[in-house]
Amino acid sequence: MEFGILGPLRVRTGDGRSLPVTGTKPRTMLAALLLAGGRVLPDDRLAALLWGGREPATMAAQLHTYASRLRRALDVPLVRSGPGYLLERGMDVRFDADEFERLTLSGHRDLEAGLPELAVTRLRAALDLWRGPALADVSETLRAAELPRLEEIHMAAVEGRIAAELALGQHLRAVPDLVGLVARYPLRERLRAQLVTALHRSDRRTDALGVYAQGRRILDEELGVAPGPALRAAYQSVLSA
Repeated sequence: MEFGILGPLRVRTGDGRSLPVTGTKPRTMLAALLLAGGRVLPDDRLAALLWGGREPATMAAQLHTYASRLRRALDVPLVRSGPGYLLERGMDVRFDADEFERLTLSGHRDLEAGLPELAVTRLRAALDLWRGPALADVSETLRAAELPRLEEIHMAAVEGRIAAELALGQHLRAVPDLVGLVARYPLRERLRAQLVTALHRSDRRTDALGVYAQGRRILDEELGVAPGPALRAAYQSVLSA
């Protein structure tokens, strides 16, 4: 069985058949149990994620109904355990968020060990698991609780992949991606530093200096801070070339 939350919720059998999960609350319950990583989720926590602090008087009965519906539709080992629910995950279960974090961690370790080719392979494989905004069709409460962490790991994987590409001399390939990413995330200094480096190595020194100057201005206007070590180091590399 394959479960996916890095996009709309997805459930597929071993032979590739998709199993629909209808209703925002059943989808939220399943996603929350998957993210719990084999731990029991208490009723009150599940209810908060499903109803966002406006739990109905029939909360326990509705949780039971959603759990029963998921068991029937997916044939999953979703069990009642004490004051909560538990999704048992056997060896034959694949969960994209777990696979993403495993590949990302391995990629970062490869990069630190001076193995950029292996890092690129693993980090690209990790990023390929994303099908769009994670948790796209669950409750806003669950998205608010889990999405910031997932998006930060995602961006760290992007930055790691680009760092590995730059280590391999693939600066021309990196520039277009970095231009779009810096426009979207203007306050992420590592991305901006990588763009300064990639432009400089592409013989675009003036553009590199302009990207740094823009970043220094944005950081001052938005946060009242000066560029950090990574961005300053990229700038000094351009000046000293």
